[in-house]
Amino acid sequence: MAGREIDVRIVRMRAEHIDRMAELEQLCFPVPWTRRMLISELRNPISRYFVAEDDGVCVGYAGMQLVVGEGYITNIAVDPPRRRAGIARTLLTALIERAKEEDADFLTLEVRRSNEAAQSLYSAMGFAAVGERRGYYHSPKEDAILMTLNL
Repeated sequence: MAGREIDVRIVRMRAEHIDRMAELEQLCFPVPWTRRMLISELRNPISRYFVAEDDGVCVGYAGMQLVVGEGYITNIAVDPPRRRAGIARTLLTALIERAKEEDADFLTLEVRRSNEAAQSLYSAMGFAAVGERRGYYHSPKEDAILMTLNL
């Protein structure tokens, strides 16, 4: 499946997505968010989350928080066997469109210095490296690149 575009449906996150999102967290991140944290984001009035569904199955998700014109992307996760099929790009596009709809001035995110694939995607979508956060990530310890997109 990797390497070819697949057609996914982007929907707003709902409670029934939480269990699968928690599974994706375990598969995608060395320090995954818990089910409780995801539920908290679902209930958070400043959070906006989208899910990519393939035949009704959650294969990825992305989220952000919007506060006074500032957008902060919290997570983008895609099921590992379905990576490099355009899902992350589709999810990121949904976040950007929503941020624009809500009159955000910019979106920002952190990405592991070693995650060149993600950095390449963000750059292709118009994000620019604007700084770094030393020792931001743990397990393994690593610096983050701070990237921002002006809207």
